[in-house]
Parts: sequence; structure tokens; C-alpha cells
Amino acid sequence: MLNATCRRLAPVLRMPRAPSAVVWRCLQVPGARCCADQSERAEQPGTFHPALLQFLVCPLSKKPLRYEASTNELINEELGIAYPIIDGIPNMIPQAARSTRQNKKQEEAEQH
Repeated sequence: MLNATCRRLAPVLRMPRAPSAVVWRCLQVPGARCCADQSERAEQPGTFHPALLQFLVCPLSKKPLRYEASTNELINEELGIAYPIIDGIPNMIPQAARSTRQNKKQEEAEQH
């Protein structure tokens, strides 16, 4: 069934214009809210949707991530790294991640 859907959508997706609303509905994950809703997009451009956390894992450890709204990052507590979110899109490239443990070591040194 997936192959049949891919075959039907492939010519449409190759078109130079934007896909229609029907194509977007076909591409949605069942049970997930549509992120392409125009009213929502107009209110909050480039925001990360925490519902995506159920699908995202750390590319290095394959463990779930935690969303930190104050820094707008996805945190892997086990490895001590944080992936930045830019314009609502998580940058999951390991080289782009920053170390969170370095900050903890600096805080401990300042306290002593």
C-alpha cells in the first residue's frame, strides 16, 4: 500500500509548484496534528512542535530527547549534548550539538 501511495505522489512531488492540500493530507502521519495548518503557521512561524518528540531520537545514542523551551534545544541527558532548533527545525547533526556537561563543570568550579 505504501508503494502505491508513493507511486501516486511521486509525479506530483516532482512538479516545480508547491504540492496541493490533498498531497499534504496524504503525507500526514495518522494521529498527528497537521503542522501545515495555515492559521497555526500564521500565529507561530518557525516554532518547534513538542509532539515531534515521539518520532525523534538522538542520532548517536538512539535514545529519546527532551525539549528545553528556554534554550530552544533538544537535550540528550545521557550524552550531555544539546541539539539546536533553528526556525522550528531540529538540527540533529552531531557536529552542530553543544556539550551541556561543560557548563555544569564550569558552574561547579565557580561554586568551589
